[in-house]
Amino acid sequence: MTRVNLTKKDLINSIYMQIGFSKHVAEILIDEFFSLILLNLKDEKIVKLSNFGTFLLRVKNARIGRNPKTREKKEISKRNVVLFKPSKEFKIFINLKNNE
Repeated sequence: MTRVNLTKKDLINSIYMQIGFSKHVAEILIDEFFSLILLNLKDEKIVKLSNFGTFLLRVKNARIGRNPKTREKKEISKRNVVLFKPSKEFKIFINLKNNE
């Protein structure tokens, strides 16, 4: 299986081809969509997209980790991480047998 990345350019071209917006308008639309998700995630700590899934912002506390090669202990700092929980519809779609 080869790895194929979906890029911003791919999204812009898809909107351009399917909806007919200019590429400039499609780029603005994509940028605004992602900005809206990021801002809401930062402010509200959760973003729910119907029939797709939920993005959650969670704080990971500082902890002691270990370098597997040298076995040296080091502190891993406190940080925010984003979790994604797929919706029921998302899971069903991904697991369809005819989807291959």
